[in-house]
Amino acid sequence: MIDLTVDDLKKKQSVRATFKLPQQSIALLSMVARQLGVKQKSLFDQLLDDRVTLTKLVRGSTDFEQNQKDRRQKTFVISRNSLASINQTAKRENISRDILVEISINRLLPVIANELERHIKRKEIVADMKEHLLQGENILKRAGTILGTNDRISKMLVKQLGLAGENLAKINVLMEQGSALERW
Repeated sequence: MIDLTVDDLKKKQSVRATFKLPQQSIALLSMVARQLGVKQKSLFDQLLDDRVTLTKLVRGSTDFEQNQKDRRQKTFVISRNSLASINQTAKRENISRDILVEISINRLLPVIANELERHIKRKEIVADMKEHLLQGENILKRAGTILGTNDRISKMLVKQLGLAGENLAKINVLMEQGSALERW
């Protein structure tokens, strides 16, 4: 049996926190959450919950400047524990919370680069699938001419091509979602 305390539950409780961040950081967080199909809160908690990692990030980044012109206020939902991690690390390392959050979000840059690479490979596969569907349609026409449209094989080909077309339509929706990566 796992012991669960009231304090453990309170640490997971959602709170709102406002940070002044560059538009690029806000967009990056949003895009990664959308691409991975996770909530921004979950992503934030992954990035900000571990105080040891936050401290390492601060100490490893010496060239961060806070340019006020490019920043805008944005309120996020995060766990109480993540907010405590941000506040304590920022105070201990003498860095603004905004910069700390920005540095943490920038850890997502390799994730988005990897997703873009996968998206490009997916596009190649989708092109192959479209070619495969066209070949299937040609086979169906040939089967209809040789065997007739009421033949069992012709009917099976119709079902197979229908399913392939449905799947390709679903894949195209996913590819459209991924096209935001190309604009990044």
